[in-house]
Amino acid sequence: MNRSPHFVLLRGLWREARHWGEFSIHLQQQFPGALISTPDIPGNGMRYQEASPSTIAGMTEALRQQVDLSQPIRLIALSMGGMIAIDWMTRYSAEIEAAVLINTSARPLSPFYHRLRWMAYPQVLPLIFRSAAQREADILRLTSNRHPHDTKLLESWQHWQRQNPVSPANARNQLLAAMKFSVTTKPQQPLLAVTSRADRLVDYRCSQRLAKTWNADYVEHESAGHDLPLDEPAWLVEIIQRWFAAAVD
Repeated sequence: MNRSPHFVLLRGLWREARHWGEFSIHLQQQFPGALISTPDIPGNGMRYQEASPSTIAGMTEALRQQVDLSQPIRLIALSMGGMIAIDWMTRYSAEIEAAVLINTSARPLSPFYHRLRWMAYPQVLPLIFRSAAQREADILRLTSNRHPHDTKLLESWQHWQRQNPVSPANARNQLLAAMKFSVTTKPQQPLLAVTSRADRLVDYRCSQRLAKTWNADYVEHESAGHDLPLDEPAWLVEIIQRWFAAAVD
C-alpha cells in the first residue's frame, strides 16, 4: 500500500487518550508516516463534561464525529473499545480497513462470568461510587500486572482525573453499555484478537472464542494484565506491525 495508514485508538471504561501512554509513542515510531487519532468517549478525557452514551452504538457515533473518515481506518481497540470497534466495523464497514481487538468480549460469544471474571465483581462494581483517587488506584491494581504499585504512574492517573473527572453517572452509563453489548453480525474485515492469558478482569477465553468463531487471527501474551498496551507496549506494537504487514499491506 502506498498511502500512510490512519490508526484510530479506542480505549475502554472510564479511560481517556492519555492512558495510551508509551504505546502511542512506540506505534508512531513503528509507523512514522501514520496518522494516529486517539478520540475520547463522551464523559471521558477532553469530553468529560458531556454525557456518556448508554449504548456502544451511541459511543461509535460520537467517536466517528471526531476522526477523519476520508480514508479507511485501522482500529486498535482495548476492552470496551473493542466492542465499539466491532460495532463500527459491522455498521460502517467501508470506513474500517482492519482491526486489532485487545482483551475484549461480547455477548453471545462468551458467558457473562468470562466477560467480567467472577473474582473481579467485588472490585469492579463499587468503583462507580469510589473517590476518583481511590478508583484510579483500584483500576491500576486490577488491570496491570507490571505496574500495580507504580506510584508515579498512579499520580499521573489521579491528576488526569482531577483535570477531567468521570462523573458517577457517566461511569454507570459506560459500564451498562459494555454489559449490554451483543453482536449479531460477523465483521468482514481482517481481524486480529490479542489477549493476556493472565488478565484478571476479562477471561482470555473471550478473545479465544471470538477468534475461533469469526476465524480471526489470534495472539496471546502469557503474563501481561488486562491493560496490555500499558504492560507490554513494545511487544504489542511489534505484533501489530507484523500482522498488518501480512494481513493488509
